[in-house]
Amino acid sequence: MAAKSATAFRTISEVASELDLPQHVLRFWETKFTAVRPLKRAGGRRYYRPEDIDLLRKIRNLLYDDGYTIKGVQKLLRDGGASGLPTSATATSSDNPEDVSQSDTFSSSVDSNELRAILADLEDIRGLLDKTA
Repeated sequence: MAAKSATAFRTISEVASELDLPQHVLRFWETKFTAVRPLKRAGGRRYYRPEDIDLLRKIRNLLYDDGYTIKGVQKLLRDGGASGLPTSATATSSDNPEDVSQSDTFSSSVDSNELRAILADLEDIRGLLDKTA
């Protein structure tokens, strides 16, 4: 069988294999990231465009490699759109990664008020867990 061209549409099984993800994860991401919208044919069969695959690859890298949460990636998509997603959380204009401190990278992607809210939520959860133990 001949290989598909780079511009050909891909099925969910082909995309799942290419990104090393289960198919159900791709379907789940469709519910969480509105920018992920493969074409659907009769019977609900999904066909992914090359730009869909690029977006999924960026989402996968942010979630699995860079440690973003789903909400964090949703915020990046809201703020900058699909084209505004960084290819890596540590990507900068500097060629030397030592020029960028970890706090610089972190502070650019997370708001301190958001961190306080997360901490308060975690403390509430801890309190609930302590009561049930």
